[in-house]
Amino acid sequence: MAMNGILSGSDTAAESTGGRNNVIRRTPADPHRPPPNPTHQIQCATGYEQSEHNVCQDIDECATGTHNCRADQVCVNLRGSFSCQCPSGYQKRGEQCVDIDECNLPPYCHHRCVNSPGSYYCQCNSGFQLAANNHTCVDINECDANNPCAQQCYNILGSFICQCNPGFELSSDRINCEDIDECRTSSYICQYQCINEPGKFSCICPEGYQVVGARTCQDINECETTNECREDEMCWNYHGGFRCYPRNPCQEPYVLTSENRCVCPVSNAICRELPYSIVHKYMSIRSDRTVPSDIFQIQATTIYPNTINTFRIKSGNENGEFYLRQTSAISAMLVLVKSLSGPREHIVDLEMLTVNSLNYRTSSVLRLTIIVGPYSF
Repeated sequence: MAMNGILSGSDTAAESTGGRNNVIRRTPADPHRPPPNPTHQIQCATGYEQSEHNVCQDIDECATGTHNCRADQVCVNLRGSFSCQCPSGYQKRGEQCVDIDECNLPPYCHHRCVNSPGSYYCQCNSGFQLAANNHTCVDINECDANNPCAQQCYNILGSFICQCNPGFELSSDRINCEDIDECRTSSYICQYQCINEPGKFSCICPEGYQVVGARTCQDINECETTNECREDEMCWNYHGGFRCYPRNPCQEPYVLTSENRCVCPVSNAICRELPYSIVHKYMSIRSDRTVPSDIFQIQATTIYPNTINTFRIKSGNENGEFYLRQTSAISAMLVLVKSLSGPREHIVDLEMLTVNSLNYRTSSVLRLTIIVGPYSF
């Protein structure tokens, strides 16, 4: 009777059957013999290679450096192949990559486009700056940024304008301000003297005057304010000053009969050859007064019947500055015919001669003190 059996052993054991009795023989495995390959070689298409998992996988020529792209090209791996492309900002022309001039394309930039190798950038006109999108130009408010103006700054689109405060004018650089010397623009801006100040001017007046209305000089009446005249003197104000005159101007043999009127008594023999009365008057005129000019009128205070009055300048007209014109039977006008410059004092005696029908003669004098001020105002 035949017997069938199964014997088990290690993986390295080899089994064999021999003999007519189908006995399974085992032979020990050779430790130096490589194990048999359970797989077989597969054929992959061009651009692919067999993987360790016995499948065809793409060969990355760009990574392995087996491509033939130029140095100015970019290798792009494809399934089973690769492609040589131009970098961004370039285009392929034949086998070469040439720069794309983006500035010739539809407008990317608001103001100016500047082409660069493989790219471009935008620039703005003066007074503008690029916005966050690097394409649009927005106005720079120079007045808020750094205020380049010396005084007043006004922003306008793409620029700014400087202006100056009153009394100043823009300098040639259109930024700084220069003081306007108003005193040099006109010699008539002030009646006496102009003082230039930063951004303005002021007028001053000489001693004895005060500024009125910012530009005009007005005489100060010292006789109404302060003066140094004594009790026995009277104060007389004139243009630019004052003078003190005695309250009793009479000199022997004249005696004071009323204010400023001196009479020579007929009882005094000396008086027979002298004017009966002398009346003292005072007046003030400005320097360089226009001539001819009527300045003072003399008139008889007492009128006698059957008398003839004549008038003349008795003294004080040695240089011919005055002329006495009779205006009626009892009056005459003193005329200034030569311009007078001050400060100066003129004493002119104006005499009225009176003759009656009995050939009686008498005279009276008006002693006029004329004070010429130092200025024409």
